[in-house]
Amino acid sequence: MKKTAIILSVILLFSGCDVMKQIGGAYNLSQCEYTYNSVNNIQLAGMNLGNGSSISVATLASIATILSGGGNLQTIPFNMTLNMDVKNPNAAAAFLNALDYAIEINDLEFTNGKMDIPIRIEPGQTQVLPINMSVDLKQLMNRYSQDKVSGVLNSFLGISPNQTTVKVNLWPKLMVGNTPIKSPAAIPVVFTFGGK
Repeated sequence: MKKTAIILSVILLFSGCDVMKQIGGAYNLSQCEYTYNSVNNIQLAGMNLGNGSSISVATLASIATILSGGGNLQTIPFNMTLNMDVKNPNAAAAFLNALDYAIEINDLEFTNGKMDIPIRIEPGQTQVLPINMSVDLKQLMNRYSQDKVSGVLNSFLGISPNQTTVKVNLWPKLMVGNTPIKSPAAIPVVFTFGGK
């Protein structure tokens, strides 16, 4: 343990200026304003649903069959891109090299992952942060229940009239030397959409 602390101290000493810049950029990112922009590239079990805004009756029937477990599917892959607007109100740039994320939809732990694409938002600017996510709904159904997962997805896609609440936790990563270090504190983002 002592050896690890000494090595980490030496790394921080030699890369201290760069690390301090990264901490400042990550702090500014935590002070940004996050709002829902859109979802797109939605795919369910190989069906392309686009942005989910105009789902045909035939597609609705296919979605219902898939979510009811029809066809004895071993996996039900669900992919999409969640786009958030990130506005930087700070006097300095907000940036980081990478981040980890976890997403909940209507209190269901939906998915987690990482983005290894650098993010930089200049002062006063707004940038779209795209989070590409992928999950096997069959695994979620085994973990929760088929009814719960189907209900959440129907709400999310706007098939049911229920409101959708999405919670996103973002953990910035700082580079210390060549090693990414995950922030212990997450940036929480919550937004709702849909509902009649």
